[in-house]
Amino acid sequence: MSERDSERVLIADIGGTNARFALADIDSERPHLHDTSRLSADSFASLQHAARHYLSQLPDRDAIKRAAIAVACPATGEEIRLTNRAWSFSRGELKTELELDDLLIINDFGAAARAIPALRDDEKIVIHRGRYDEPRAPISVIGPGTGMGVALITCLDTESWHVIETEGGHVSFAPQGSEERMLHEWLHARHGRVSIERVLSGNGLARIHAALSGAPPAKSETPRERLASPADIVQRALVGDDVMARRALARFCAILGSFAGDCALIHGAQTVGIAGGMAPRFANFLRTSAFAERFLDKGRFAAWLEEVRVVLVTHPEPGLLGAALALKDRG
Repeated sequence: MSERDSERVLIADIGGTNARFALADIDSERPHLHDTSRLSADSFASLQHAARHYLSQLPDRDAIKRAAIAVACPATGEEIRLTNRAWSFSRGELKTELELDDLLIINDFGAAARAIPALRDDEKIVIHRGRYDEPRAPISVIGPGTGMGVALITCLDTESWHVIETEGGHVSFAPQGSEERMLHEWLHARHGRVSIERVLSGNGLARIHAALSGAPPAKSETPRERLASPADIVQRALVGDDVMARRALARFCAILGSFAGDCALIHGAQTVGIAGGMAPRFANFLRTSAFAERFLDKGRFAAWLEEVRVVLVTHPEPGLLGAALALKDRG
């Protein structure tokens, strides 16, 4: 089948900040993504509005009859409600509204997990080498972005990958050392229960920066108490002339290492993949940080974790690729 005659499907990755769309040709071994678009979720009242806007830009919109949409929330039941965005929809109504014959809804980190085995070497960076050069199941996938995504991928046989979508980002934060205990107390005063997502996310980095800077943990912020932009903190840390920004990012990387090690132990993982909007922006910083040290700092299981490979996904849209693969797997 020629590329012109191959089936094209709608692919979307819907997060708390951005709504990403693309078309995919899924007849080849690895789907080819094209016509990609990243829309600000703030610009649209709902997923339906964002999807219709994207589709309206296509010259042959009527030819699109199948879709896979990855969402940043549990993807179970008829009614879907995003965790970090006030968007909700019904599967059936969305399928009808977009004039689709087939609609697959999956968790966004289920999609990111599905992409890991299909990545080329130039689409990932090795953070900890481990024992094996190729991804081996079980694979833990974690992703600090607007929230903290966690998924598990297993291999049923030599060709079939099975994704288990989880909400592991909402487990409790386990602080280590006096600075992290202080951070936990600061976050508890502000939010009550402290999940790992409160720390390992874009806003989590901003909270770390605020706590280390001595800001009061007020629940209602005045303009002077508003958190710094995570992107600005990363930029200032990488430039190197802002000690507090570097300290905050270093603490973020250390905690990320601990959590990655925890996930590997819980899942019995042989590979850990880090996917998400934040980490690729400071890949070199992450590699030279205390991430690996804290990843291995698991007492009697340090030697076991030495054999676990950790990779940072640098593919620009792993959620889109994974959603396309999931639709292809479904046939």
